Amino acid sequence: MPKESPNVSLDALIPREAFEVLGQQNQNIGRNVPMISIRDLEQNSFFYPSLRKPDFQRETNEWDAEKICEFIESFLDGDLIPAVILWRSSGSDYFVIDGSHRLSSLIAWINDDYGDGKISKEFYDGDIAEEQKSAAQMVRKLINERIGSYKHYQSLTQHRGEVDPKILDRARNLGALGIQLQWVEGDVRKAEDSFFKINQKAAPIGETEIRLLQARNTPNGVATRAIMRSGNGHKYWSDFSHEKQENIEKLAQEIHQLIFEPKLKNPIKTLDVPIVGNLSSSEKLELILEFVNIVNNIEEDNQLGNDSTGDKTVQLLRNCKKVAQRINSKDPSSLGLHPIIYFYTSAGKPKIGSFYGVVALMLDLEKTKSFSKFIQIRKDFEWVIWQDDMVPQIVSKSSAVKARGKVKDFYRQIIDKLSEGVDKKNVMKEIVAEKTFGSLKRKTKGNTSETASKEFSRETKSAAFIRDTLPGSPRCRICEGYLPSSFCSIDHKIRKADGGLGTLENAQLTHPYCNTTFKN
Repeated sequence: MPKESPNVSLDALIPREAFEVLGQQNQNIGRNVPMISIRDLEQNSFFYPSLRKPDFQRETNEWDAEKICEFIESFLDGDLIPAVILWRSSGSDYFVIDGSHRLSSLIAWINDDYGDGKISKEFYDGDIAEEQKSAAQMVRKLINERIGSYKHYQSLTQHRGEVDPKILDRARNLGALGIQLQWVEGDVRKAEDSFFKINQKAAPIGETEIRLLQARNTPNGVATRAIMRSGNGHKYWSDFSHEKQENIEKLAQEIHQLIFEPKLKNPIKTLDVPIVGNLSSSEKLELILEFVNIVNNIEEDNQLGNDSTGDKTVQLLRNCKKVAQRINSKDPSSLGLHPIIYFYTSAGKPKIGSFYGVVALMLDLEKTKSFSKFIQIRKDFEWVIWQDDMVPQIVSKSSAVKARGKVKDFYRQIIDKLSEGVDKKNVMKEIVAEKTFGSLKRKTKGNTSETASKEFSRETKSAAFIRDTLPGSPRCRICEGYLPSSFCSIDHKIRKADGGLGTLENAQLTHPYCNTTFKN
């Protein structure tokens, strides 16, 4: 089975800007050119530095190495390329209404930047994810093997010795090849209308993107964008004060790390996994927006109105960080919920419904001051939810985010029954019999989908690893719940206040909350 090629991030190559950007009104703009040459996309040209895309444009990362390579080949061979549609602002920036991937692919080739070059490093302040670097190296290798670099083509015009005739023809063609342009005439409203009409036809904008476009100036919209890129990339918060910008970027980076790191690798070969596993860009964006909304009790995306100062955005991010820390971190408030137990199936697949449900549970336990109640039955609670994984059945009848209340109630009912003394082996029997959550069916845990293949699937490998390593994982010496690999606390069995010493015999592993709050 061929290895799937990852999408390449070309998002930095055409900067974002607000359509409403202010600039000096040019009374003598003149005619817009019908075509640009390849040299117009070089970094030091007159044209390229003025290229922009709308600030609400989705990320330019939907093409993989093969598609980028094929497009550049088509261009070099003189194949028919659809025109790029631009709009010229009053400040004389050229906004890409349609064709950002086409232009970005050529810009990447010309400037040798596939998400890891000079332009991208400046855009991301040097903080480029390993997966982005890997994808960039993959496409560069493919293009150099099949096409050759732009610099190589430039050198061929001076050294024609023993050169492949096809390559030489392409090099000669570069002087005559151009990119056809079409221009949208009219004001900002006309440009925005054109953008939505065009982008909804060829590659429809996803539902979450539409929601964010409509709420792009709201605090939850800005917070979502910030967390998505871990505080890097285009600064949707650039109108705020320098102090607010720094706060937003720091908080967003911390939240992103708490939820999505370390990077999940398949098959699973370590229990040190992130709270949320690998998702597509659209799935990740939806999860972050819903997380921000759930934590901050936002029912409608535009509920809080626009944020002109950044104060609301910072507050929403602080609330999100508090909940993320509560779930799993080194913070004293952390319950240290083991991701495998709470957020993955026995075969290592992420459970988004459980994530939303646990977030809602954290808020509920905070509101009802019930953390101690949870700690007292935590060991049995984790046994129940791991042995009888009913969340997928509860979620299947609606969307994961809409089902969060039911999942939270499901968890609360388990807590209540255990607190009332119901034996852990009978808890799920009672819940199923009561039919509070509809008709739930108990399933035997274990087998993943079997195939006729002699090779183990990634799912089977992950399931085998989890099955054989989880039972031996360390447990908190106070609540006896599972301890996550990354975050645990070293507790004095006999407290320092009671004369306890820092000896090995007096040390025990615990959850941060069990050590700092529950025990005291």
